[in-house]
Amino acid sequence: MANMPSAAVVYIVDDDDSVRRGLSRLMRSAGLPSENFSSAEEFLAEVDEERTGCLLLDITLPRLTGHQLQAELKKRKIDLPVIVISARDDGDTRRMALELGARFFFRKPVDDQALLDTIHWLLTPVRRDPSPN
Repeated sequence: MANMPSAAVVYIVDDDDSVRRGLSRLMRSAGLPSENFSSAEEFLAEVDEERTGCLLLDITLPRLTGHQLQAELKKRKIDLPVIVISARDDGDTRRMALELGARFFFRKPVDDQALLDTIHWLLTPVRRDPSPN
């Protein structure tokens, strides 16, 4: 995916091992580096404000939920674009995720191409022509 920052990583936080493996394979097939985490706590132990990329986040996680992880990232001023991918797709879950800053919300199972297009859109810097026409 051309024009994306070279240091950008797709962080995958999901407690389902098969989902993490599948998303990781998808990222690899698209040439995107990824890091996998089985819990919000594991991710929070690794992430800092210097990291670039985006976060693929499940809402239903043990102990610390996806919503709580979003709130903690906001509190720590860690500005990673969040894409929620969840089997829970009720209005309250979706609204809360978006209110906490999620940029997109996909219901599982997610369409691979739609997800890759979204990641590309989030991670590609906007190029503007500096000269007026």
